[in-house]
Amino acid sequence: MRDALRRTTVVPQVAAALVVLLLLLVIVRLPWAGDLGMHAATVARLRHDLVDPGNPLVDADTPSPYYSPWMLVLGCVARVAGFSVFVVLRIGAVVGLGLLVSGVWRYVRTLSAHRAAPALAVLCLVFLWGTSLFAWSGFLGLNSLALTVSYPSVFALGLAFHFWAWLAGAVRGGVAGWGVWVGLGMLWAVILLCHQFSGVVATLGALATVVAARAGRAGRAERAGRGVWLRLAGGVLVGVGVLWGWPYYDFFALVGAGGELEAVHRGLYQGLVGRYWLVSVGVVALGVRWWRDRWDPLVLFFVLGVGVVVLGGVSGHYSWGRALPAVVIPAQVAAAVGVVEVRGWWRGVSVGVLGGALVLGAWAQVGTVGYVVPRGVLPGVVAGKYRAPWVGYHWVTPWVRYGDVVMARRGVARQIPAYGAYTVAPGYPDFFLPDEGRRVADVRRYFAVGTGEEVRRGIVRAYGVRWVVDRGEAGSGLRVVARGPGGEVLYEVVR
Repeated sequence: MRDALRRTTVVPQVAAALVVLLLLLVIVRLPWAGDLGMHAATVARLRHDLVDPGNPLVDADTPSPYYSPWMLVLGCVARVAGFSVFVVLRIGAVVGLGLLVSGVWRYVRTLSAHRAAPALAVLCLVFLWGTSLFAWSGFLGLNSLALTVSYPSVFALGLAFHFWAWLAGAVRGGVAGWGVWVGLGMLWAVILLCHQFSGVVATLGALATVVAARAGRAGRAERAGRGVWLRLAGGVLVGVGVLWGWPYYDFFALVGAGGELEAVHRGLYQGLVGRYWLVSVGVVALGVRWWRDRWDPLVLFFVLGVGVVVLGGVSGHYSWGRALPAVVIPAQVAAAVGVVEVRGWWRGVSVGVLGGALVLGAWAQVGTVGYVVPRGVLPGVVAGKYRAPWVGYHWVTPWVRYGDVVMARRGVARQIPAYGAYTVAPGYPDFFLPDEGRRVADVRRYFAVGTGEEVRRGIVRAYGVRWVVDRGEAGSGLRVVARGPGGEVLYEVVR
């Protein structure tokens, strides 16, 4: 019996340690995809000017929601230590991963005293998804996490798990002083400022924690003291004050964001079965918890998350789909906690079901290993699951300097600013850039077949363009400077 119990504890811990080791090795390689260029550009601007960095992507003096407290810290590190942007992002990735793992451990310990529960929770968070591969910031599947580990979303979710654990202790004990609640309010605001979507997830989890601890246990809550609600309100007010006072962008203006933002997130509502069907194991575990306690915090968390996501789909606010982690996380944690709480012959069944689901989820994401070892070393079936990251545009840096303006199509514009240059139009939707539409239209006009040379020269003059990155032959007024991967060419604008 002791050997069986030891295996129940040791195996998940070793497996979780291997996952963390894999992610640390991924950080060394730092595979490029998605929004990495945006975050690198943000650090570059803050390294250059901490007070007034301007727009991170285009040469304009506008605020940006990417100028968060965490990015400000990384900008200071880059400025003081003299490290390159990508070295700083690696440092941030290690810190974010450490916060995430330690936060999961702390939060799960508020739900279960079993020694294997935190490690199982880590495995469920990275493997208990589906068999259709996808990656998105704020989503903790292994493949997604490998590509986003240096993003502020990982840092924010790590803080969120710590936030829930700290909050659970405060509301259950009922004796936390004003200092604790002020700290909780400030932490809540920092999470929202660092990654707004993860901040929504953190808020839903916090609401579930408070309701479960107070309303669901009214008698004990009353005995613990009515002053908790007053302190809770005070903490919320402190958090709102921090959000209101943040100098780099108007947090509350983001409420009006929409348009292209909704179109970008429409894909979150597609292919749901393939992406999430293994989470059904955790949904069953949530059902068991609900049967035992109608005010269970994980059940409430799950219900709140489902409500927000469904409402977003029905109303056409597809960006609300970023609350999907509020649906997935409580189910994954419930699966991990539930399997160690089962007694008798049901434990063997539960371990078998969860173990099979984790193995299947791990196999679906096994291509992530390719970010650590060369693709040629991988077995053919594993190599087939590997998706090569972006190459990047370091090859232009011998000529393109910090602050230079580059004319580039949107895909290229998502990467060029990482090296300090600006592009004419941003590679990502920018709610705070008033002339974004005009910039996008001018880029399309510049590269359109049939556009006259005089029109192109006018666009170049309007934005102070010094360089053009494109494929094909040079037009008039351009000189070939360098050739890069995939047939791309760097052209200098001849004045």
